[in-house]
Amino acid sequence: MMTRVVVAFVFITIVSSINTVLHSPFAFSGQSIVTIDSVRVEGVKRIEPTTIISYLKIKLGDTYSPTLVDASLKSLFNTGLFADVVIEKDGSTLIVKVVENPIINRISFEGNKKLDDEVLKSEVSLRPRVVYTRTKVQNDVKRLLNIYRRTGRFGATVEPKVIQLSENRVDLVFEIVEGPLNGIRAIHFIGNIKYSDSKLRDIIRTHESAFWRIFSSDDTYDPDRVSYDRELLRRFYLSEGYADFTVVSAIAELTDDRNDFVITFTVDEGEKYTFGNVEVVNRLSNLSADDLKSLVIGSQGETYDANKVEETVQSLTNDLGARGFAFVDVRPRVKKIRQQKTLNITYEISEGPRVYVERINIRGNVRTLDKVIRREFSILEGDAFNTAKLRISRQRLFDLGFFERVDITNQPGSSSDRTIIDVSVEEKSTGELSIGAGFSSAGGPLGDISVRERNLLGRGQDLRLSLNIGAEQQRVDLSFTEPYFLERDVAAGFNVFVRTADLSSQSSFEEDQQGFGLRMSYNLEPKLRHTVRYSLARQNIDNVPALASEVVKSQAGSHVTSSVLNEFRLDHLNRRFNPTEGYFGSYSVEVAGLGGSAKFLRNKFEGGVYSTLFGTSAVVSLIGEMGHVMTFNNDQVRLTKRFFLGGSSLRGFDSAGVGPRDLTTKDAIGGQQYYSGSAEISFPLGLPDEFDFQGSLFSDFGSAWGVDDPFSNLVDDASPRASIGIGLGWLSPMGPLRFDFASALLKKDYDKTETFSFNFGTRF
Repeated sequence: MMTRVVVAFVFITIVSSINTVLHSPFAFSGQSIVTIDSVRVEGVKRIEPTTIISYLKIKLGDTYSPTLVDASLKSLFNTGLFADVVIEKDGSTLIVKVVENPIINRISFEGNKKLDDEVLKSEVSLRPRVVYTRTKVQNDVKRLLNIYRRTGRFGATVEPKVIQLSENRVDLVFEIVEGPLNGIRAIHFIGNIKYSDSKLRDIIRTHESAFWRIFSSDDTYDPDRVSYDRELLRRFYLSEGYADFTVVSAIAELTDDRNDFVITFTVDEGEKYTFGNVEVVNRLSNLSADDLKSLVIGSQGETYDANKVEETVQSLTNDLGARGFAFVDVRPRVKKIRQQKTLNITYEISEGPRVYVERINIRGNVRTLDKVIRREFSILEGDAFNTAKLRISRQRLFDLGFFERVDITNQPGSSSDRTIIDVSVEEKSTGELSIGAGFSSAGGPLGDISVRERNLLGRGQDLRLSLNIGAEQQRVDLSFTEPYFLERDVAAGFNVFVRTADLSSQSSFEEDQQGFGLRMSYNLEPKLRHTVRYSLARQNIDNVPALASEVVKSQAGSHVTSSVLNEFRLDHLNRRFNPTEGYFGSYSVEVAGLGGSAKFLRNKFEGGVYSTLFGTSAVVSLIGEMGHVMTFNNDQVRLTKRFFLGGSSLRGFDSAGVGPRDLTTKDAIGGQQYYSGSAEISFPLGLPDEFDFQGSLFSDFGSAWGVDDPFSNLVDDASPRASIGIGLGWLSPMGPLRFDFASALLKKDYDKTETFSFNFGTRF
């Protein structure tokens, strides 16, 4: 037995030794360990051999190893510079044979009609004079297909073609078949009980295709837009109290003819909730929760609205920041009481983590200077981190009008109490060449052309030259504005102007002006702005006929006005154009007499309030204004500084149709005092949103009076005038169009009335 064990052991030892010899790098081949003492590169045409050698993982003096050779191959291929690479060994010399990828000479597009070359070029990553690779080409094909799909053409195809040229260059041609535009044939909803399909179609952005939507792309299929529609539905239901609402699915299916899509939203509405107990729990020292309850929006018994919760969080955060609490965390805790269908909201206020802004990084601004972006930030490097201020800063950057996209994110800094803010912007064109045309029943045909740069030299400065030509008025104006004068949040600028006005049909004279102005404005409060304006102008009244009013004749000739105007404007409107909520007010006072021949004091008040009517889309507005002008000596108030009422300021009456008048010549001579007001209800007419028709019911009122002219044939009556009417507005593809039909209810026999008026204008 012992002998068998010994024999087996000897046998295993012999086999192991043979195996080691067979697998030795020197076995039967006579090879030995090879050390690389030189590298030879073959096949290069434009790339330096030293560059290729730098990518090798096997270096001079290293022992030749298949593992290092394999790593070197991968390293060279990963550069994207080579179509093929072979590494061989000749003695102690390492031979690297490469086939370089060609250089792109030119990129062109064929077959594209709906999207021009500039749009497609901005989408592809390849450029002339860069290395051609198949991977990059395929990625660009995907990008081109994506942009066509975003425009609603899902049948588009893109085929890349390569044309070989001399010197290892190629022309790259993308052959495109754009295919038909895939519209939306139908939009269906499943699971909706509380709201009809038509109501939900009004909520979402995507619309069914129709002939009147030729100026909109919302009736073409876009997956991103459908995703946005899901969010719009969620926001709508949450604002209406449906806290359990979910969009189960949103499915888009091509029709059998593959021309259109049918979109089906499946929703689960859930139950409608109301606000239950609403409380504020404060964990900050030296502050009572009772002091903050007035900031809570939404009370017990009201329909739950997620927007009110968000607004409350924002209000609490801003108020606490103003009180000196830089680090706060406001969290709404929601507890559902399903049996009672109520939501108890507890706003927990506690001290947040002490985090400071370490650095603000800005990228994407090719033209706009960094300082133009940084000065719009409400938060600076070294300040306490505040998400509310970041949101304000982002909105301020958008409001500049310089950027197509603004993204602001933050990431951890060098320590736990530091954060880095990353700002990414995408610039858009800020140069404008605009040509305008229009017509007014009061002013006749109108036209204007202007050249403007809103971001001059990337400094945020505004330079504009405009020419306005109308049947009754012409104007040339050159203006410049520096939004941050002397690196302070003060806007300053100047303008030079030449103006002419033909007022012969109203007051039997023509006026021309030449002058310049200096201005400066700044915020006293976030919503209160102060503007100071100085102007020096020469004004001339001429072409006065012999039968004109004695008042007009007495003021014929030239005079110089040197005046300073101060204006204070409070603006709490929810948006600048077509507001639906909020209020505004302004007061301006103009003083003339610091030089020049005119000496007067002119005051003007304006104000208004807007509100939706009982939560509907109808908007109620109340707007009023008043003014007064007087001289410092016994001179008459100049005609050009008096108040004329009528036309758009008092519908139902002609331009300058209300106020003091010469009964003999019928010339309007204007008043030294006036007031006017308007109460209006505007509402949609139930037509598709794309038409953007608005109807209105209105009543205007006002009066102008007060003359200092020593002539007996003048009438001056301060009694009120009033009118009622209806209006129709349309934001047409060619510009805004407005029709007003008004009837004067309170008037004087010598007033000039106007039943119908309209305005039409556009700019492109």
